[in-house]
Amino acid sequence: MNDLPLSDLDAFTAIARERSFRAAARKRGVSASSLSESLRRLEERLGVRLLNRTTRSVTPTAAGERLLAQLAPALSEVAAALGALDSFRDRPAGTLRLNVPTIAARLFLPDIACRFLKLYPEIELEIVAEDTFIDVLAAGFDAGIRYDERIERDMIAVPIGPRRQRYITAASPAYLQERGVPQHPRDLLEHNCIRHRFLSGAALTWEFERGGETLAISPSGALTSNSIEVELAAAIAGLGIIGSFQELLEPSLASGQLVAILDDWVSEFSGPYLYYASRRHMPAPLRAFIDFLKLDRQRAASG
Repeated sequence: MNDLPLSDLDAFTAIARERSFRAAARKRGVSASSLSESLRRLEERLGVRLLNRTTRSVTPTAAGERLLAQLAPALSEVAAALGALDSFRDRPAGTLRLNVPTIAARLFLPDIACRFLKLYPEIELEIVAEDTFIDVLAAGFDAGIRYDERIERDMIAVPIGPRRQRYITAASPAYLQERGVPQHPRDLLEHNCIRHRFLSGAALTWEFERGGETLAISPSGALTSNSIEVELAAAIAGLGIIGSFQELLEPSLASGQLVAILDDWVSEFSGPYLYYASRRHMPAPLRAFIDFLKLDRQRAASG
């Protein structure tokens, strides 16, 4: 079994990850029939079925799940080693896959991504924005963006985006006129608050700080959502108090649609990081992106 073609193993991994021959073929830039033939050849050599296929779905068998779990790290190392060869070219090329929280995709990543791609036109950047905490490397990403409390200890972290951020509360003038202005975070328990819930099911706790004192509140209200657009629209419509990143609320504050409250109770925290595993053979697109971030920060610091 030591002479199994690497291309067949890679084809199986692609199909198993995408759960679709067509999706895997599009990502690989090959035909679905060629992937099907590779899988057939691999199963025949191994003498075991790796994927269950119907007209509607493709799912790994128990044997397929085990093989996928063992293959993924090895193939990632192979991809990294081959990607490192790009560094011998004049300009880095290849694909860079990032997993990021939606707040990063909204607030600061668009500017960074656009400037990076203009500088490296031969790099293809794939960004997946989600608020589910996953093992980004096991999921096939080159790096992720997270806040420091979510970064694994064996990862390397590079600052990206704002270095300090604030979480504030606000409401519409009409709501505050009708219900009154809260003077203390505990007053929020008597108000209608607009909550944010992650796809994992966890509801976001509102944290407040003042003079070294910290306070966590879990308010209630008529609306809970995982969409900031829905939450913001509800707050502007006077349906309740919203808590969110200051950068997200600033346009509505500047227009007068919202008014900041509890100004002396603000949660401030360190900004996000790009994190990645330490590797000898780092893919050239990832190396280029890290160098870009470091140079960008040096320029910002110098003036």
